[in-house]
Amino acid sequence: MLRPQLNPSSHTTTTSSSSSTQLFASSSCIASLRRPSSSSSSVAAARRTRGQGSSRVVVVCASSSATASRGDSSSDMAAAAAVRVKAVATIKVTVGELINRSIDIRDLIGRSLSLELVSSELDAKTGKEKATVRSYAHNVDDDDHSVVTYEADFDVPSGFGPIGAIIVTNELRQEMFLEDINLTASDGAGNSTVLPIRCNSWVQPKSVGDEGTPSKRIFFANKKRGDGTGEREADDRVYDYDVYNDLGNPDSNGDLARPVLGGNKQFPYPRRCRTGRPPSKKDPKSETRKGNVYVPRDEEFSPEKEDYFLRKTVGSVLQAAVPAAQSLLLDKLKWNLPFPSFFVIDKLFEDGVELPGVDKLNFLESVVPRLLEHLRDTPAEKILRFETPANIQKDKFAWLRDEEFARETLAGINPYAIELVREFPLKSKLDPAVYGPAESAITADLLEEQMRRVMTVEEAISQKRLFMLDFHDLFLPYVHKIRSLDHTTMYGSRTVFFLTDDGTLQLLAIELTRPASPSQPQWRQVFTPSTDATMSWLWRMAKAHVRAHDAGHHELITHWLRTHCAVEPYIIAANRQLSEMHPIYQLLRPHFRYTMRINARARSALISAGGIIERSFSPQKYSMELSSVAYDKLWRFDTEALPADLVRRGMAEEDPTAEHGLKLAIEDYPFANDGLLIWDAIKTWVQAYVARFYPDAASVAGDEELQAFWTEVRTKGHGDKKDEPWWPKLDTPESLAHTLTTIIWVAAAHHAAVNFGQYDFGGYFPNRPSIPSQVQATVVMAVLDVLSSHSTDEEYLGGEQTRPWNSDAAVQAAYDGFAARLKEIEGVIDGRNKDRKLKNRCGAGILPYQLMKPFSDSGVTGMGIPNSTSI
Repeated sequence: MLRPQLNPSSHTTTTSSSSSTQLFASSSCIASLRRPSSSSSSVAAARRTRGQGSSRVVVVCASSSATASRGDSSSDMAAAAAVRVKAVATIKVTVGELINRSIDIRDLIGRSLSLELVSSELDAKTGKEKATVRSYAHNVDDDDHSVVTYEADFDVPSGFGPIGAIIVTNELRQEMFLEDINLTASDGAGNSTVLPIRCNSWVQPKSVGDEGTPSKRIFFANKKRGDGTGEREADDRVYDYDVYNDLGNPDSNGDLARPVLGGNKQFPYPRRCRTGRPPSKKDPKSETRKGNVYVPRDEEFSPEKEDYFLRKTVGSVLQAAVPAAQSLLLDKLKWNLPFPSFFVIDKLFEDGVELPGVDKLNFLESVVPRLLEHLRDTPAEKILRFETPANIQKDKFAWLRDEEFARETLAGINPYAIELVREFPLKSKLDPAVYGPAESAITADLLEEQMRRVMTVEEAISQKRLFMLDFHDLFLPYVHKIRSLDHTTMYGSRTVFFLTDDGTLQLLAIELTRPASPSQPQWRQVFTPSTDATMSWLWRMAKAHVRAHDAGHHELITHWLRTHCAVEPYIIAANRQLSEMHPIYQLLRPHFRYTMRINARARSALISAGGIIERSFSPQKYSMELSSVAYDKLWRFDTEALPADLVRRGMAEEDPTAEHGLKLAIEDYPFANDGLLIWDAIKTWVQAYVARFYPDAASVAGDEELQAFWTEVRTKGHGDKKDEPWWPKLDTPESLAHTLTTIIWVAAAHHAAVNFGQYDFGGYFPNRPSIPSQVQATVVMAVLDVLSSHSTDEEYLGGEQTRPWNSDAAVQAAYDGFAARLKEIEGVIDGRNKDRKLKNRCGAGILPYQLMKPFSDSGVTGMGIPNSTSI
């Protein structure tokens, strides 16, 4: 089955209708290996297993206009004279000038890059692989200083057969980033064919080969597909699946064993990239936590990103702050030393604050260089001063007000939690025999009193004016487990809001619940705003608990689970099943940039046992278990699309007459208002792209690579939910476009909405408290600052850096329209932020909502939508 047409005009050019040039199978095809390795021995293995299930050679086309069969002996190379082939390799010049043409003698003599053409056919007489055709590429001048170009010429003998791969050996002293190799075959009679091989991969220097053997790279149309065996090395490019069995450390002396997430009914979970590290001695189901966490080499940060990351972002905090803080505070009482007053918190941003054990705080100089306005030495102390978060700059006391508490559910960093109240009384779905009465203690009379009797609860529900944050059923089963830990607490909670006539939310009531235990009966209480001094502080404490619940829900579920964690299986499946030249791979690839590497670093120190999340958020050691529970009960691919998510939560209803086809329950809902603009822009672009390559349902259903990709996403990447009925079928251009739009939305815009405002809203931690001792608060503030940062090499949605390589006029025109629309949306958002009728985003002391503005400068800006989940 040939895959869809990539570009009839540019990707395979034939200057004659003659089919005499057949080096590229069927004039425009390339034999692609499903599981190549880094040495040429894999070529023979691939040939031997052609047609078998695990490692087969298949023919895929760069253009569906090629229809000749490989079995057509009349057009086989055996009947043709020797063919002249020119290879043009493009090397990207990276930070640090990895390719230094002026000083390497190998470049001067034209022996810096060795290329070998590999036939996809065995020798008919011997049954063995044919000899490769080798040539050295020489450097050629190029006006584009961002790349270096190499050229090589080959005389390919008669009978060589179609070129199935090209072997690359880097003879220089440093690794190089190979963007592509274009092969042009000419037969001397005016006939020529061009075949591009997209590489986009690092090639290690010859010197790193084992025992002096050159480190050879083989490039086919596909990436490597792992088979679930072997430990991965740093320069491997193998994509395979595994469960989350590397979060704990059972072999340690402390309480660091954690359950395996994924692959079992108790804790279902998406899959991660397999590393193959040895099993734990105490728990063979768990993986040892040794060394750097493997990701395929092509998923690594660029040198520029790595440099930025090490200096200003998560790496330095995750790898230095936690162990340093642990050694700093051997005394557990000091680790949990609280802030004695709000005045001391304010000093973090004004004069700075002295931390315990200041003689050991040198690590902070490298941990948070941008975050600290300055770190000054004195004879006996070091003082930290943090940059004031944007919301506190707007209004220092906004966090205390009920209005701001409510506003942030619509325009803060967790706008995915609020939902419509659709029935009353509120009821739990948990077992009442275990968790107590299902019916909430929040009564209609209490709510009507808080609404000042302007309407009944029944009327408010019918008019869609009651909303809630429901953290009751998710957290309640873990309340006793969490409360048994030191220095934390937990309740189940419900928070109810009323939509006022001016479009803002009024906070009505908070219910906190602790289920019964063998020694205590169930406890629950409803809190409401009050002018009484004692009740007023109890109300503030109740709000603090809900903020802590929301902070945990945001970080563990809305952020980690629904973006980072859920996206990784798409990346693995795409690299295993879609060839490099496949149009859907080319569409999705920019939206996978850096995600696997940042996830690996998160598993290393952020979400791991004893990591920052466990030390800084209320659920502590049960944090990742809770994200598994949420995956089990809440995650569905079909509701990850923004419109479907809004409908699921009752925040919108379908209305074909309304803008975006939706009528919002709250008209001034900044995240939804702006997010739907971005969703529609992505959808329009993706629909145009899909239409160019898939004209009808048969072309979608008949694309074997595409179907294999989607099958693997469902059955392996999200295998614990493989039998769910809600998975979409890729059987029409419309279903394909919607599925791809959802993936891109989640990786880009969903992540941006819940990530890049973290320091603005959470940097002043009373606004979003976790477990704020003095040291914990500073670590959390540092992490939120760097998570909110854009790196200097950020690639934004609709940016020129990620313009499709395909030069097809229709594709380019569609992308131009996409980029132009995103720039228009920026203007629309700016206008909305100045509209005083929109009180949830404009007004005195209110932080404008900018998280859906597509573009941004580097640093902490509170705006910008990168293409991918890259931080």
